[in-house]
Amino acid sequence: MIRIAIPNKGRLHEPTIQMFKEAGLPVLGGSNRKLFAKTNDPEITFLFARAADIPEYVQDGAADVGITGLDLISETESDVEMLLDLKYGGADLVLAVPEESDIASANDLEGMRVATEFPGITARYFKDLGINIDVVKVSGACEMTPHVGIADAIVDISSSGTTLLMNHLKVIEKVFSSSIYLIANHETAKTEEKIEHIKTALESVMHAKEKRYLMMNAPTTVVDDLKEVLPGLAGPTIMKVESKDNIVAVHAVVDADIIFATITKLKAAGAFDILVMPIERMIP
Repeated sequence: MIRIAIPNKGRLHEPTIQMFKEAGLPVLGGSNRKLFAKTNDPEITFLFARAADIPEYVQDGAADVGITGLDLISETESDVEMLLDLKYGGADLVLAVPEESDIASANDLEGMRVATEFPGITARYFKDLGINIDVVKVSGACEMTPHVGIADAIVDISSSGTTLLMNHLKVIEKVFSSSIYLIANHETAKTEEKIEHIKTALESVMHAKEKRYLMMNAPTTVVDDLKEVLPGLAGPTIMKVESKDNIVAVHAVVDADIIFATITKLKAAGAFDILVMPIERMIP
């Protein structure tokens, strides 16, 4: 049995559940109030856990695979196999001070107090800079600590900066950049082929999100022009349209971020009846 540890709540929970669903491995009959949930593969089960605990669960073998933030992996210094950057849940750990503070950089914090939920990353950051600080570990409401005299600055996670602004804090430096990773236990990764299958399934979803499938009709006289517009993965697929002489169907996979410009060029080249479709999974 392969156990996949996933966040039981918070900002990472729903995107992770959705990604596994798109990868063909949905949660069956589970919720974040349960410890375990089945999948449609009898050899794979989900384990719900705090995102902060997942790196150590995977390191110690309580879970074979896990989904959690790079910041939490670094904070715990867990020894795990880094399988895949899943490219979502991106956020930064930032150094912030009150808006009215004269502190302009980390160098100005010599001998001062910095509150954070990430004492390991914070201590290593200032140590690398050669700056002596007092790390104040907190478990929540980090933004309030400078305003109540507990700390002079904070190191906290920020994705949009809105929470910091609401608490009248300003960012002075970026400490660490994080995204969500697929990780595995070292020993299990060596012996369980199914872990590679899980990685491939998630990769296929990631690749698909970056692409679009195009279908269109076009006169045979403009096929060469369309090929210039649609190199695709291995060139477009050209098929004859039954009962319509001199008309072909053209299929191609293109990058999602150039779809607007591509359609404009296709129409100018003579293509018509153009369909643009999302791709659920794309396996190399």
